[in-house]
Amino acid sequence: MIIRILAAGFALCFTPLATPQAPAAAPAVDVVPGMPPVIEPGNLYSGARAGSLSAAVAGALPRVYVPNLRSNDVYVIDPSTRKVVERFKVGTNPQHIVPSWDLQTLWVTNNAEGRTDGSLTPIDPKTAKPGKPIKVDDPYNMYFTPDGREAIVVAEAHERLDFRDPHSMALNSSLKVAGCKGINHADFSIDGRYAIFTCEFSGALAKIDMVQRRVIGLLKLSKGGMPQDIRVTPDGQRFLVADMMADGTFIVDGAGFKEVGFIATGIGTHGLYPSRDGTHLYVANRGSNRIHGKRHGPGSVSVIDFATLKVVQTWPIPGGGSPDMGNVSADGRQLWLSGRYDDVVYVFDTDSGAVSQVAVGMEPHGLTVWPQPGRYSLGHTGNMR
Repeated sequence: MIIRILAAGFALCFTPLATPQAPAAAPAVDVVPGMPPVIEPGNLYSGARAGSLSAAVAGALPRVYVPNLRSNDVYVIDPSTRKVVERFKVGTNPQHIVPSWDLQTLWVTNNAEGRTDGSLTPIDPKTAKPGKPIKVDDPYNMYFTPDGREAIVVAEAHERLDFRDPHSMALNSSLKVAGCKGINHADFSIDGRYAIFTCEFSGALAKIDMVQRRVIGLLKLSKGGMPQDIRVTPDGQRFLVADMMADGTFIVDGAGFKEVGFIATGIGTHGLYPSRDGTHLYVANRGSNRIHGKRHGPGSVSVIDFATLKVVQTWPIPGGGSPDMGNVSADGRQLWLSGRYDDVVYVFDTDSGAVSQVAVGMEPHGLTVWPQPGRYSLGHTGNMR
């Protein structure tokens, strides 16, 4: 009897601790109809990790496509040899090379600045050859709705978004974004319900309801600068906005649509590209606050840690340069950027920051690396998800 009482007391005094529970998984994201599901709610870039190539890009030649704004042509580089292996003429003022939502076509956006003969030139990534151009009004840049049903041609000079058939480019509807002068770059919320576009010449951002197709509001940035590229953080909570006049990146709360911080990077902050593992953001600092800068300026690349939103590395260009737009290689080991004022392309080693150069045409702009990992493209030079 005594033994049983003692045993019971021992059990009461030394009750085993509860088994540790694993952290609760982030809830699934309720996406708009037709949009592919978010694989990891904590990292919306998880579908574009190194090696995650879609079957849709099977047979695509490994190439880097460079639109040259002033020579009206595209240079094609073999990334394994760093040699230009093809070049061809396109329309007037080619701005960006944009992968289609279905990953089957690369579109050259020839906006013919100040003219009326804008066009889109399709490129077959399996042959690296251009097709017949399609006449389109002022296509400075191009994105796709998250469900892939429409292309969004950014008609910069008209403060307008044109929603078009993603294959024929026939116009379906237009949305005027009044007060957003120089509308050009964008990124989308994690659920696809809204997008935020930059307004380069009014120092502001425009938030667009992608379901109702209406302007939700305009946000004037505190420094009144010149916003350029924009990318959402992996958790979908914040948008980072490159500003070439403010020499850094604004932090914007997407849901509340308010400015919440600023990260100083370098002179002429311009392009933003997430690393393949979604842990860092590469920031191209063009080296000038002017639209038309000088050669061999103090250009650089800053590396922002997504977890802390702080700069952890800065990669200068020996002798100076003007890194602008581009993207990361499929394996994540290289960052390819156009040298806007120097008529070259830069290739950065993403481990060391070492850089090499390839000579191209006159004023290279929004180049793309292809193929890239991901299930679908939201546009620009490869906003992959």
